[in-house]
Amino acid sequence: MIGMEIGKIILAFMVLINPLGGLAIYLDLTHNLSTRERRKVAKNVSIAVMIAITAFTLTGSTILKLFGISVGAFQVGGGILVLLIAIALMNGGNNPAKPETLLDGSKDTEVSNRNNHNNIGAIAVVPLAIPITVGPGGISTVIIYASAAKDYRDTIAILIAGLFISLICYIILLAAARVSQKLGDTGVIILNRVMGMLLAAVSVEIIVAGLKALFPQLNV
Repeated sequence: MIGMEIGKIILAFMVLINPLGGLAIYLDLTHNLSTRERRKVAKNVSIAVMIAITAFTLTGSTILKLFGISVGAFQVGGGILVLLIAIALMNGGNNPAKPETLLDGSKDTEVSNRNNHNNIGAIAVVPLAIPITVGPGGISTVIIYASAAKDYRDTIAILIAGLFISLICYIILLAAARVSQKLGDTGVIILNRVMGMLLAAVSVEIIVAGLKALFPQLNV
C-alpha cells in the first residue's frame, strides 16, 4: 500500500516538478560554464529541490492552519490548479503555473550569463530550482499530500518520492544537452501531452478527496 502511494506521489511530482521543463533555461544559463561547473549547478539544483519538498512537507499543515484554510478547501483549489496545468500540457501550451523564461537573444539573459561564473549557487536555487523546477503547482501538490498525511509513514512516503525526484533532476540536468538533442521539439511536445493526460487523472483524485473532506455526506 505504501509502495502504491509512493508511486502515485512520484507520478504527480514527475509532472509538476518537471525536470525536463527546466532544460532550456538550464542550458541557456550554463552554456558559458565548464563541465565541472555545470555538474555543480546540477547538484545544487537537486539539493535545493529536495530541501524545498522537505520544507513544505514538514510545514504544509502548519501553513494551512496559520491561514485558516481547511485541508479539503486546499485540495479542491490545488486540484483545480493541477487540472489547469494538465489541460495546458495536453493542448501543447506551457505550464501556466511556471513563469515564462528568458531565452537566447534576451538582453537580460546576456547580462545574466556574464555573471554566471560568480553566481553558480545563486542560479541553481533561483531560478533553476525555484520557481523553474518547483513552481506553485509543485508546492501546492506537496502541501496537499503533506496535509492529508495520516501518520509518519505517509510523511516518509512523500519524502522518499521527493528524494527520487531530486535524483532524477540531477541525472537529467547532467545529461541536459544530450536529452535535449535526443528529444527535439517534437519529443518534448509528445512527452508533455502524455504527462498532461496522467496529471489530469491525478488532479481529479485530488479534487474528489477534497470534496469528500468538505462534504462527507457526498458519495463521490
